[in-house]
Amino acid sequence: MRAAVRVLAVVLLCALAVGGAAAVPVDRALVVSDAETGERLLVVPVEENTTVALEYTHSVEKTRVLDAYAVRGDRLVMTRMDFQSYGWGLPADANVTVTDGGDFTFDPAGSYRELYVNPGRVAGHELHVGNGTYDLVGRSDARPVRLSVDRRSALDIALSFLS
Repeated sequence: MRAAVRVLAVVLLCALAVGGAAAVPVDRALVVSDAETGERLLVVPVEENTTVALEYTHSVEKTRVLDAYAVRGDRLVMTRMDFQSYGWGLPADANVTVTDGGDFTFDPAGSYRELYVNPGRVAGHELHVGNGTYDLVGRSDARPVRLSVDRRSALDIALSFLS
């Protein structure tokens, strides 16, 4: 009887520890999920001020565009846009600076809880998170995706090492 009580106590203690770990948010991650199904396609740990950037080729101009954001809390704050030529969808009336290489850059306003992106095979969308680069087209099979910063619990982090 005492052995059964000890086993039950250990099981309850483990359940409480796992439940506590699952409930306590300790970290953040950039999550890329399928915009229609919600399936997680990519989860990358991030910290405050981690740079998250979308890089692609403009469909008409065939020039490089980079949209850069910084993680601030649970938001993505746009910090700059770099582009090489003016074309459809690019900010023709923005207060831009011309870099030494001839590119245009500016600091647009914008703070987002989530971003929706339509990765294109022609555009070749890449996602930069900190020092990592990910093929957004390949991961999504060119389907629309949602980017968000989510809180992760200690249990989520531990389980991510197992998968």
